[in-house]
Amino acid sequence: MFILGLIIWGFIIGGLARLALPGPDPMPWYATLGLGLGGSLIGGLIAELLLGTAGGLIFAVLGAILLLYLYRRFVQHRGITGPTARP
Repeated sequence: MFILGLIIWGFIIGGLARLALPGPDPMPWYATLGLGLGGSLIGGLIAELLLGTAGGLIFAVLGAILLLYLYRRFVQHRGITGPTARP
């Protein structure tokens, strides 16, 4: 049940992050899952440092958005908006 919960949580967070940033995302389902889980980890660490407590959904989505932005910027070498946004 715990693993199934992690999979669902990862899809939700990854999907929200992909909806928050404009532009095409040719990502398979397992990349969306990894984005959501990684974003939850990053967001939780940031919330723990800043607030001293768990961040929850908001910090998880913010962490996933940060990861997606960094992926687009440094791996795909494209921006979020403008002429470089679309390959």
